[in-house]
Amino acid sequence: MSASFSQVSAPGRSVFPFESPAPVEILARGALLAHGRVVQRLNPIRDERWNDKLAAVAPDAFFPGKGWALVLAQTYGYAPEYFAEQTGGRLEALLPVMEVDSWLTGRRGISLPFTDYCDPLAADAAAFRQLFDAAVAHGRSRRWKYLELRGGQPFLAAAPPAQQYYGHELSLAGEEPELFAALKSATRRAVRKAQHEGVTVEFRSDVRGIRQFYALHCRTRRKHGLPPQPLRFFLQVQERILDHGDGIVVLARAGARYIAGAVFFQKGATALYKFGASDERTLRLRGNDLVIWEGIRHYAARGCRKLYMGRTSPANEGLLRFKRGWGAREYPIPYYRYDLRKNAFVPGHDETVGWHNRVFGALPLSLSRLLGALLYRHVA
Repeated sequence: MSASFSQVSAPGRSVFPFESPAPVEILARGALLAHGRVVQRLNPIRDERWNDKLAAVAPDAFFPGKGWALVLAQTYGYAPEYFAEQTGGRLEALLPVMEVDSWLTGRRGISLPFTDYCDPLAADAAAFRQLFDAAVAHGRSRRWKYLELRGGQPFLAAAPPAQQYYGHELSLAGEEPELFAALKSATRRAVRKAQHEGVTVEFRSDVRGIRQFYALHCRTRRKHGLPPQPLRFFLQVQERILDHGDGIVVLARAGARYIAGAVFFQKGATALYKFGASDERTLRLRGNDLVIWEGIRHYAARGCRKLYMGRTSPANEGLLRFKRGWGAREYPIPYYRYDLRKNAFVPGHDETVGWHNRVFGALPLSLSRLLGALLYRHVA
């Protein structure tokens, strides 16, 4: 996602497996000395020029930006700990981390919470290693259970992943007829059916639009046996991202009824499909297909070259089929969890799948919303 950072290890250099992280010296003002280089702990929320600094070296990097940091910090109280090497105020390497401090699930560092993927920004394996060692050293001082990286496969190919997901990348290069022809035939039929049924689409970035999406989000989460994210999370998304022109809500209507919606983010020439939702009672109208297609048209017209369609669990076969229907390139997204007590990468499991799905799927929406508001901060 970066025009200036190379996110591939140097040939012949393997980062892991490796000996325990190198000793790190803690310097003044939160800086750390790792491998003879100074690594700073930065808070993007307090830096008025953060997005400019990031854009100068990684113009398409959305999740390390200030807007997403504000959403996570303001909604859940997470503390930004962005480990960076700078030269003259210019970012040279970056590992964005949020500290999650929960009485229920423990204290740990995550790069980054509620983020589909977040590759470290580093020119080579050595640059990544100094960021990693600095983060581990800080985590020990804060008594983290572990450091979780949601990306970084080029640097961590030899490490066992804690979890594995799929990502989907869709090229937006070409004219609209070419983009439509690249869809699988079933997806093209679904889009045409929605249009034939008279389903209309709205592009919104206001509070009313995000509230309409949230109502659909609640229904969709219950269908999948999960509580919804709290409303305040989506209101922060609207205030910190959509209201700044970095995203949109696409809503589908059948008459006066909203039947499907999607939330997209954008940074540089890259668009991100972050959230999707629909009313299960009107799935036959295929509004969920139409909002994705209209999002594709919208961002292709704005000059975006790629659309990332988020992560998908291997266990979610229905969502995998849906995303494959858009003709996107499928690739693995491994997550890594480094246990600071064992000094080792450890396995994990997909916590979205389990016995709790039956419980949440049976709850009334009001109770499910309440539990979501209480629990998500601890899940991250």
